[in-house]
Amino acid sequence: MKSKLSLLALAVAIAFPMAQSAHAQSNAELKQEIELLKQQLQVLMKKVDAAAASESAPVAVDPQEFNRVKIKAESTEDNFEAAGLKGFKVSGMMDPTYIYSQNQDRSGFQFLNNFDARSGDAPYAFDNGNFGQVMLDIQKETEGGNKWRLTLAPHKSASSAYNLGSIVHEASVSIPLINPTTRLIAGQVPDWSGYEYLPANQQPLITHNMLFDFNIPSFYSGVGMEITRGQWITKFLFGNVNQVARASGDKDPSINYRVDYSKGEFSGFGFAGTHTFGTNRLNLFEVDGYYTRGDWTFQGQVGVGRWDGMGADQLTAATDAQWWGLSGLAGFKITPRLQAVTRFDYINNSKNGGGVFGYANSYGAGVAFDSRNGFGASQQDIADYTAGTITELTGANRYALSVGLNYLVNPTTTWKLELRYDGATKDVFQDYRSDPTGAAGVFKNNNLLLGTSVVVSF
Repeated sequence: MKSKLSLLALAVAIAFPMAQSAHAQSNAELKQEIELLKQQLQVLMKKVDAAAASESAPVAVDPQEFNRVKIKAESTEDNFEAAGLKGFKVSGMMDPTYIYSQNQDRSGFQFLNNFDARSGDAPYAFDNGNFGQVMLDIQKETEGGNKWRLTLAPHKSASSAYNLGSIVHEASVSIPLINPTTRLIAGQVPDWSGYEYLPANQQPLITHNMLFDFNIPSFYSGVGMEITRGQWITKFLFGNVNQVARASGDKDPSINYRVDYSKGEFSGFGFAGTHTFGTNRLNLFEVDGYYTRGDWTFQGQVGVGRWDGMGADQLTAATDAQWWGLSGLAGFKITPRLQAVTRFDYINNSKNGGGVFGYANSYGAGVAFDSRNGFGASQQDIADYTAGTITELTGANRYALSVGLNYLVNPTTTWKLELRYDGATKDVFQDYRSDPTGAAGVFKNNNLLLGTSVVVSF
């Protein structure tokens, strides 16, 4: 018995050189080693206690060896905490992406390109969205329960299209108040609407659905609360929508909120809204839900929006942009690693010549239209309306169908393939295949996109 205990103590002591070289390991690995040492020490102590309690098998334990193991375990844990690594987590991802877009007459890799007019593919669009990114996420939870988070994403952060040059995707703090389930939140927070997430490693397809792209904000900045009660989580924030600071004379407040209910392990639903007040009031609201069971995954979303004074038709007077839309996704695991996915989106955007919140073109006198994303009235309708041939200018209703595959190459690498067809009820997509310079203004009512990407995360 004595020899067995000595060998066990020796084995625990031998494990400590691994802990001494923890600087070459991840935080997760170091934590696992500390826990393993604790478990081994507990086993050793139990065997000592059991042997001491047995009159028939008295055991002598080397006290120096035992104390050395105990001291090393405590020292490793103290050093880990003193270095600030306790509650500290670093993760990241990147997704080099290849996109072919038919009407844009282009194909090639998209990686770290901009939304801020500093590259040839500047506008945010369904074929130039939140893919081709690099993201680094740093989180820290302190002893008192404070949570600190900084997420960096060069060129394609949530704020890069509005705060030019910013690489900050999220910079937020969460502070417990009454208890850990009632928290103050503040800082810059990515939008929390819908069933899709922005990072590529958190969604099954390459592109995002149309409600994600054109019916919700990009980020909020301000202060609010997060309250968890049982299966309910409620978040709200007062502050700015897609702004890091207000311009002179801008005092219009906004409220942004999200409520989630988790019915169980496999299903749940939520709703979110954004409301601004004052000039050009914005009202957005959506409901979403999910169901996952076995090999099947279902997700869905319905949203409505109104933006005062921002309708595409501005020829005679300012009109309001109004729309509603829906999106649904279904996924099936063909094998544990291979998933087939399909998604359908629809936005009804005929009111006042069209116009949605994520409209790429600027508003002004006349008619605004987005010939890349397919929103607004057709060029023929605009000409007929201006000539008086028609008395009402209507926008195009939009839809999109995506089919794709994703394959888990290893636990941190996923390969994706997506074929997407975008359509409209009017000729609103400019066709650069037929008109390479764009001078002739050739338009059609559909676009075809093919994409593939490799998502690597840690």
